[in-house]
Amino acid sequence: MMPDLGKYAGTVLSAYAISLVLLVALVALSWWQARRMKRRLDAAETRYRNG
Repeated sequence: MMPDLGKYAGTVLSAYAISLVLLVALVALSWWQARRMKRRLDAAETRYRNG
């Protein structure tokens, strides 16, 4: 299933690995920011309702 990459195997596989790590980091950062913003929005809505 994997093509023969010859002498470029290390370079190509490293590029795939780095891309995968960066993609996972981007998803994790987006998820973390979304949770943080949701908490801030909930707090603001609570202040608005009670204030």
